[in-house]
Amino acid sequence: MDEARQENARQAALDYHEFPRPGKLEIRATKPLANGRDLSRAYSPGVAEACLEIKGDPANAARYTARGNLVAVVSNGTAVLGLGNIGALASKPVMEGKAVLFKKFANIDCFDIEVNEPDPCKLADIVCALEPSFGAINLEDIKAPDCFIVERICRERMGIPVFHDDQHGTAIVVGAAATNALHVAGKRFADIKVVSTGGGAAGIACLNMLLKLGVKRENVWLCDLHGLVHEGREADMNPQKAAYAQPGGPRMLADVIGGADLFLGLSGPGVLTPEMVAQMAENPIIFALANPTPEIMPDAVRSVAPGAIIATGRSDYPNQVNNVLCFPFIFRGALDVGATEINDAMQLACIEGIAQLARATTSAEAAAAYRGEQMTFGPDYLIPKPFDPRLMGVVASAVARAAMKTGVATRPLPDLDAYKQRLDGSVFRSALLMRPVFDAARTAARRLVFAEGEDERVLRAAHAIMEETTEIPILIGRPEVVAMRCERAGLPIRPDRDFQIVNPESDSRYREYWETYHRLMERRGVTPDIAKAVLRTNTTAIGAIMVHRGEADSLICGTFGQYLWHLRYVREVLARGGLHPVGALSLIIQNEGPLFVADTQVNAEPTPQQIADTVIGAARHVRRFGIVPKIALCSSSQFGNLDTSSGVRMRAALELLDAREPDFAYEGEMTVDVALDPELRTRIFPHARFEGPANVLVFGSTDAASAVRNILKTRAGGLEVGPILMGMGNRAHIVTPAITARGLLNMSAIAGTPVAKYG
Repeated sequence: MDEARQENARQAALDYHEFPRPGKLEIRATKPLANGRDLSRAYSPGVAEACLEIKGDPANAARYTARGNLVAVVSNGTAVLGLGNIGALASKPVMEGKAVLFKKFANIDCFDIEVNEPDPCKLADIVCALEPSFGAINLEDIKAPDCFIVERICRERMGIPVFHDDQHGTAIVVGAAATNALHVAGKRFADIKVVSTGGGAAGIACLNMLLKLGVKRENVWLCDLHGLVHEGREADMNPQKAAYAQPGGPRMLADVIGGADLFLGLSGPGVLTPEMVAQMAENPIIFALANPTPEIMPDAVRSVAPGAIIATGRSDYPNQVNNVLCFPFIFRGALDVGATEINDAMQLACIEGIAQLARATTSAEAAAAYRGEQMTFGPDYLIPKPFDPRLMGVVASAVARAAMKTGVATRPLPDLDAYKQRLDGSVFRSALLMRPVFDAARTAARRLVFAEGEDERVLRAAHAIMEETTEIPILIGRPEVVAMRCERAGLPIRPDRDFQIVNPESDSRYREYWETYHRLMERRGVTPDIAKAVLRTNTTAIGAIMVHRGEADSLICGTFGQYLWHLRYVREVLARGGLHPVGALSLIIQNEGPLFVADTQVNAEPTPQQIADTVIGAARHVRRFGIVPKIALCSSSQFGNLDTSSGVRMRAALELLDAREPDFAYEGEMTVDVALDPELRTRIFPHARFEGPANVLVFGSTDAASAVRNILKTRAGGLEVGPILMGMGNRAHIVTPAITARGLLNMSAIAGTPVAKYG
């Protein structure tokens, strides 16, 4: 059975590389090339202008070419993963994979370059000759000690960063993991004894990094296949190993492991035995990083040292030491400031950024990517997960700051906070668009009640609200359940200590709540018994009553259940004093920019007046995002050419809008392609009221609006913010079950804007 699984996994990996087209990379143009004008600019004669600008000032290459965001991954294939010296050509799948990781995690463009050159000096000459093409060089899978020679020569001769990831990437992640392991163990770098196996590039680099972090040279014991590296040893030695030679004669690992606080393994399987672990210091730190089989399996360590802190290179155990935590982001920061090298300060900044991120609360996105795994800082969570989207902003900005501080940045950034926000915006696509909304929300400490307070997404959102805004979350749920789920999710917040909790099963205000609901609904057939049942079991009704009574400023509900079910109770309780649900507006963030869609939920077949109200409400809310609204009234009819139901209603709505003379651009009725394609619209209707593509689409039915919204989300990669319930004075918003924790945070900012400003 195991053999069958292995064969299936092998074939799946091969299919992944072969289909639907061979390899993992392609090249795409970033500029249009659709006509002769484009061709004359992209190539002759227009390209000469860019060439002359660069000739006049080489720094202009970062303005007019891709060089400033281009990295070369260079290898001769002499030390590939766990495969050894397989040659340059066979290493290409690995180098392609490295390029894919650069693009995925840090949006860095990358070419893999495999070179048939075993001589380190000649290989260095080749790499140095590539400098005009690239903004940085990532050396990969070059055997030791050749890798030391290649990197030294390249760093001496090149004016761009040269980074051997096998050495320094591993060392940085090990440094971050060790920093936090010692934090957990209550120890200091200066006091610990380190025993290491493996004198290759990664092992030496890790030891060098530990010294920079404070480990004393005399407390490091390095072993390899020949035993302890000691003074006078001649077998398999090089200057890098010799730097760690201990006094005395030959000894083996078992002879020096006693009392060790940290074992660092970058060698091979079975090197460390349980008997050796038993000789180590109490609660030892064991980094067994050989892949795929570590120097000792975690279960074997636990059998003799239950309190051990363990890291491996494997993804099926906690604390995977993975270079992807480092290299995309250290290059991102270095490239963005035009660094001439990646120096010690930049590497130490990378370590501190990674380590601090693990000590912070886990992001909702990382929790979703690793569902079911415990991600609370401690022995089993020393470093963040690779898919934690905060890595980009935290690590790259720390690296950029260190580069500027140490004087190696040729393009210093004027505002590091703005740079970090931009990086976060490239990962959290809603971040930049939501900034004006968050800024407005910070002007008042509004109280937000969440109807589904036991949902983990709500708990994560509540924690983020307390960290990032001045809003005050109120959660409806059973306190013991909320507390248990906060602990399980690794969240430091607790009910009644950090936020108010409303227990639907036992709340001192229960009688007041059901009596309030009964008074509001007694002439709609609601008896006292019904009111009691509703206010004991229906958290949406409870939240609405709290807003009605002034105990909360806005309600957020809908993480489960059907939208119109929630809307019923919002209407019953809060649609008073001129407030009524106008429509639901969804913001869909695409690569091409933001697009708003309405009404996706409220009015199945809206009347002309409801359509006009939706248009006016949409314009008001779009401006909250700092966007000038251009609203298209969409239908299958095109500027009066069909008398369909939606066409007739849209034309009537247009007349109502014209009578009100609103201060924003709107036009209709038209099909979606005409709304979004200004050239097509000009051909069909040259006197349209606005130019360029529409950024708001208003439909004549929820079926049409919801279909467009869902297609944009599921097939076009759109990210939704909303839906925003218009017309309720920001007193209630109903989300959908697909919403994420970040989506709830965004909705809290929308709900957190003072009522007087937006309806």
